[in-house]
Amino acid sequence: MDSSMTDPETFARGYIDMLTAALGRLDLATVARVVETLWTAYEHDQQIFVLGNGGSAATASHIVTDLTKGALGHRGDAPARPVRAFSLTDNLPLLSAWANDVGYDSVFLGQLRPYVRAGDVVLGISASGNSENVLRAIRYAREVGATTIGLTGFGGGKLATLVDLGIVVDSNHYGIVEDVHMQIGHVICYFFRQRILERLETRTG
Repeated sequence: MDSSMTDPETFARGYIDMLTAALGRLDLATVARVVETLWTAYEHDQQIFVLGNGGSAATASHIVTDLTKGALGHRGDAPARPVRAFSLTDNLPLLSAWANDVGYDSVFLGQLRPYVRAGDVVLGISASGNSENVLRAIRYAREVGATTIGLTGFGGGKLATLVDLGIVVDSNHYGIVEDVHMQIGHVICYFFRQRILERLETRTG
């Protein structure tokens, strides 16, 4: 075995190089369209639902935390209308009820159906793009007239062809794909913060 593969510093440099390269290959025009789509939903007081499994579940929760609190400043107390964003990964009793009684493929669809409406946005995160529970939720969202967004990797999978807007990370490494998804989440959230705070400054200036 190549000893460089077991040297932590060398390994870290190689990983960071792969992550940097994947970030550099992002389609920033599509990233911008995703950001503007979410911002338009906010301006029209529409709901934003975010969902995913495993590491993508953590990313979904993180994005929603940043949108509902961080977008209004570090303390979350800027005098502006909050973002109506919801993570479908955080209600463990409800998620487990759907998984136990119906099946894991329905855990997001079951939570989404009572709330999503035409004009809302549903953001599905799946590194492979083939998570059936994510696909089912996205299909339903399309049926009711919600805008659908997908964050994927590994060539995009089924999700990339199903959504209205899709960002496919050019990598077949789960860690790299998940890292880039988190960076996209921060781009979204800090854009919201900057635009909201700039508007407040304009009103009070």
